[in-house]
Amino acid sequence: MEDKKLVLLDLWPSAFAMRVRIALAEKGIKYESKEEDLFDKSPLLLEMNPVHKKVPVLIHDGKSICESLIILEYIDEVWHDKSPPLLPSDPYQRSQARFWADYVDKKIFGIGRKVWAGKGEDQEAAKKELIEILKTMEGELGDKHFFGGERIGFVDVALVTSTSWFYTFETLGNFSIEAECPKLIAWSKRCLEKESVAKSLPHPHKIYEAALWLKQKFGIE
Repeated sequence: MEDKKLVLLDLWPSAFAMRVRIALAEKGIKYESKEEDLFDKSPLLLEMNPVHKKVPVLIHDGKSICESLIILEYIDEVWHDKSPPLLPSDPYQRSQARFWADYVDKKIFGIGRKVWAGKGEDQEAAKKELIEILKTMEGELGDKHFFGGERIGFVDVALVTSTSWFYTFETLGNFSIEAECPKLIAWSKRCLEKESVAKSLPHPHKIYEAALWLKQKFGIE
């Protein structure tokens, strides 16, 4: 498979785009990254993702694949000869990985935005809900090294990118995720020991600065 015809429409603070960067790094796949501006979307982005008009978009041989979890599966299937696999080979285990990745998508990002952009009672309720969601993920992790077992897998990639936003959640929400979910934070630190993760996630302080810029842009006090 030709790796040189691979382009990623990227956005550095996007936790969804980070997933794709990790997966490509894990597989050792070379690609061209094109940074997008969601306030001035490129013609290429609008052409390649005309439905959602969002990043990430993986362009392979001129064909676009959209939505981060779908892109992860595509990468795993197309480059199945490159280790490590992201999804388990067992159908049941694969279904469970998809379930938990979908749970992350449906739960964490929407409520996370309410934490960093909200205020008052709405923010307090969002903080409580976020902690409950993260505790649920802690329960699924159990005593495993990674959600994927002994190596990083589909759920790890899906979830670890949100941890780059934890400092922003904690600072703007005035609470501690580590105090509530120490096992999950320990897991995130294990993930960051992997070069594919460490190089794909921006520094938390940089994410915080981006969040402050967004709050100012949208007039959120």
